[in-house]
Amino acid sequence: MNDTIFLKGIEIFGRHGCSEYERQQEQLFIVDVELYLDLSRAAKSDDLGDTIDYVQVIYDIKKIVGGASRNLIETVAQDICDFLLKKYLLLDGVTITLYKPNPPVKEKFGGAAVQLYRERL
Repeated sequence: MNDTIFLKGIEIFGRHGCSEYERQQEQLFIVDVELYLDLSRAAKSDDLGDTIDYVQVIYDIKKIVGGASRNLIETVAQDICDFLLKKYLLLDGVTITLYKPNPPVKEKFGGAAVQLYRERL
């Protein structure tokens, strides 16, 4: 059984999309994260060293979303999953939901999102 750390509504500006306009103009992206790991040791010790520092996770995600442009939000979400699973050895798995709330399209809708679940192999 895994415990979960939830990080909701991380707002980051990035330059991702298939059109040249999207890659030149910063757009808002919103990220929700679920980190799956055993939190029993941290719960007993009350020591940050026995868990994952979510402030650092937010910083890592901001570097990825605010970094190199990608065509697809699917790729950005995969980059986040790969990075977190490589860096944080306590992680058993991660779910990333990446929202693009205002894609530059003519149709009116609430935005686009992808959700990826990846686990340590």
